Amino acid sequence: MNSDHSTTTGAETAAPSPARKLPVTDLSLVVLIGASGSGKSTFARKHFKPTEIVSSDVCRGLVADDENDQSASRDAFDVLHYIAGKRLEAGRLTVIDATSVQSESRKQLVQLARKYDVLPIAIVLDLPEEVCAARNAARPDRASMPRHVIQRHRRELRRSLRGLEREGFRKVHVLRTEEEAESAEVVLERRYNDLRHLTGPFDIIGDIHGCSSELETLLGKLGYVDGAHPDGRTAVFVGDLVDRGPDSPGVLRRVMSMVASGDALCVPGNHENKLGRYLAGRKVQLTHGLAETVEQLEREDAEHPEFRGQVREFIDSLVSHYVLDEGKLVVCHAGLPEKYHGRTSGRVRSHALYGDTTGETDEFGLPVRYPWAEEYRGRATVVYGHTPVPTTSWINNTICLDTGAVFGGKMTALRWPERELVDVPAEKVWYEPVKPLVTEAPGGREGRPLDIADVQGRRIVETRHMGRVAVREENAAAALEVMSRFAVDPQLLAYLPPTMAPTATSREDGFLEHPAEAFAQYAADGVERVVCEEKHMGSRAVVLVCKDAEAATARFGTAGPTGALYTRTGRPFLDDPALTEEVLARLRSAVTAAGLWAEWGTDWVLLDAELMPWSLKAGGLLRSQYAAVGAASG
Repeated sequence: MNSDHSTTTGAETAAPSPARKLPVTDLSLVVLIGASGSGKSTFARKHFKPTEIVSSDVCRGLVADDENDQSASRDAFDVLHYIAGKRLEAGRLTVIDATSVQSESRKQLVQLARKYDVLPIAIVLDLPEEVCAARNAARPDRASMPRHVIQRHRRELRRSLRGLEREGFRKVHVLRTEEEAESAEVVLERRYNDLRHLTGPFDIIGDIHGCSSELETLLGKLGYVDGAHPDGRTAVFVGDLVDRGPDSPGVLRRVMSMVASGDALCVPGNHENKLGRYLAGRKVQLTHGLAETVEQLEREDAEHPEFRGQVREFIDSLVSHYVLDEGKLVVCHAGLPEKYHGRTSGRVRSHALYGDTTGETDEFGLPVRYPWAEEYRGRATVVYGHTPVPTTSWINNTICLDTGAVFGGKMTALRWPERELVDVPAEKVWYEPVKPLVTEAPGGREGRPLDIADVQGRRIVETRHMGRVAVREENAAAALEVMSRFAVDPQLLAYLPPTMAPTATSREDGFLEHPAEAFAQYAADGVERVVCEEKHMGSRAVVLVCKDAEAATARFGTAGPTGALYTRTGRPFLDDPALTEEVLARLRSAVTAAGLWAEWGTDWVLLDAELMPWSLKAGGLLRSQYAAVGAASG
């Protein structure tokens, strides 16, 4: 906690006061505290934007048409708290201009800051009684204020001044003279977790757990040379550097060196948090691999006695999560809902370190993870670790990179912004897991429910090439009805092809459409190039082909189908699932024979195609109506 109470002697008052710098976090709740006439409103107008200031006097005027009507104070503060809450919820710096000399009024403001996970900061104007009285006398609307009101304000302030930090204020700045208040300078500080100005490119590396050799192999595969990348890329570690593996000190040395040189960023994992408490002398249980790390550090003490202290300082310096790349990327250890991105509180740190649980335990005695990724709809991509999975998978713009290297799995990195995965296999099983690796990240696709809120009502969809596209409620409702009744499994509906609108009916006699008119229409629409191809009597079809059933389950979360074959409107192309699998098997064999799985580095392929001839789908029609014609002509 930071506080900078100041005391000014009479001799110091006579000399010009140097400018006091008052650091204020750029997303915080700033509470101005002082008796009536102490200059809070003047100070606020000087140092903050008018829109950042929420004044109790203004709120009193809003509800009673009189800023001095004390009988309206209850309603006025309801309005003040509501406005301040809306600003904090939106992530905006908010300044409270009220006397706030009573502990109960401050308590409500501290609770408001905690509700929205921002820091409460106090700026106290503890000016002499004579100054406050003279200023009130100079104001027509305050000239009649009794002197005892100011005296009461100052008594209440003095009683609680030393306890402001205990009340929950993270920074306390006290200004005791007119000169101090006049010369003070508010300095906005960026939150430690706000690195939006860093745009990468990044290599985000999953849980390491003391696997130093695998880390060095992965860094080499990513292109790093002695911890630095020749192209200026930055490594970002998601935490859990230590415990369970054979060389936690080696991992710490590498990561600490890269962070110190500016080649890496690192967020803490729950294992670093526990190690930090141990190094600080706190009583902790040496379980879940911590005993191995402690033993390895003890072996280091003889040759490098300073290393233990360096590790403690490093862990203490780690920030719960980072917001990167203009807010497009969030990196943390255990995942983080959007409402916590860029916020600062114990609750945010706890979620970033441990995630959330349902309160239940599984058959192995471990907590059941709350499927936060299942509900995530945020704009930022969240990259995290913590819960080991055998393979990575994207869930609602989130991805877990803990692929169980210490348990004999892989060590995985994500290249950003390329979104490419790079991994290396574990050299051996270094530590037996308490339970088998789950099939995918928490909140994954197994048994995943469909949320109607995702498609219901008017929505704004962010597209890659067309920007924002508005979907009207009535259009969404019609599409929902058709797709829910007739479409293939939504998890397999990876793509719907665009449909080209036909040209206008031709003005030429005897023609439904005419090429010259079609080209003229394209030119009028700004289309400079038209590609024409021969029309086949087939049917538009989208084919999703997976390498095998395991690949289909891992990527699309389905049990049984190895892909899908559907029309341009999402309906099954064939009514018979067995026949669909037969077609997919033939296409799978063709992809395998062509070597495309290896060439494209994938285990699934999506084809936008035209299927022909129609004998497959219309076999019954051919037999009943055209077989006789064919036989007669033969």
